[in-house]
Amino acid sequence: MHLKFSQDIKALLQRLAEQPLSLGDVLAETSERGFSLVIALLVLPFLFPMPPGLTGPFGGACLILSVQMILGRRSPWLPHKIAKYKFPRSFAQILLQNLQRVTRILEKIARPRLSKIADHGWVWRLNGLCISWLAVLLISPVPLTNPIPTIGILLLAVATIESDGLLMCIGYIFTVLTTLLFAFIGYVFFIAPSLIPALWR
Repeated sequence: MHLKFSQDIKALLQRLAEQPLSLGDVLAETSERGFSLVIALLVLPFLFPMPPGLTGPFGGACLILSVQMILGRRSPWLPHKIAKYKFPRSFAQILLQNLQRVTRILEKIARPRLSKIADHGWVWRLNGLCISWLAVLLISPVPLTNPIPTIGILLLAVATIESDGLLMCIGYIFTVLTTLLFAFIGYVFFIAPSLIPALWR
């Protein structure tokens, strides 16, 4: 079985590798599906070693799109400065090479299921809320954690495209677990060290 997501994202990356397109061009061509496709395109690099300095712009664009999902928008919009950003050909080629590993896993776990959940009117907004929160965690300056919220965002983006209610539920659980993990990391790094001197008194 070949997912709509894997076909769409592969075709998109092949086009980007041949002739760089702007994010605005991609959104204009994909319409409503552009939300999840572009969000996936923006976060996919974080599963692999990334050049420094891209977390903020890519995570910020992902956040802007997901907030629009929360508001119920079906036609995506990005600020002009972000919309005109073009992926370098070499960058798209590297992503294309790594994509096969990701899609092999996704094609085993995603398919249209639990339509009552997937097609519910509020699920679009809930998915946007979870993706927004995971994007905030992605942008946060916690070292070596980028792949963790990225997995959650990809799960929800793919589940949205494939109308997979079960995968959405897994994405919600993953969002909660990721939040707890970041809360624990924050506690260890920011609160626990200040408690250590008090324990020796």
